[in-house]
Amino acid sequence: MVSPLAAAMLWLKRWNFIERARLERELWDAFEGGEDIELKVEALRRVLAEAPAVAPAAAGEEAFRLEVWETTRIRIRRIEALMRDQAPR
Repeated sequence: MVSPLAAAMLWLKRWNFIERARLERELWDAFEGGEDIELKVEALRRVLAEAPAVAPAAAGEEAFRLEVWETTRIRIRRIEALMRDQAPR
């Protein structure tokens, strides 16, 4: 069970723009570095699915990372498609 303090900290983190931006930047850096971001997101999803219930606070952090990465991945792909459509032919 997650302590009330850990739950409150995670809740605050979810609404912290700087924390969200830091997590978004992790995925953008991976994309810019040529990594397969779908594979990266799926790997995190697998880690969460296999994570033991022993450390719920850590699982909460990783679940938040997954949430941010999933939305960022969608945004990256949209921008990528827009840029591809704007490229001179």
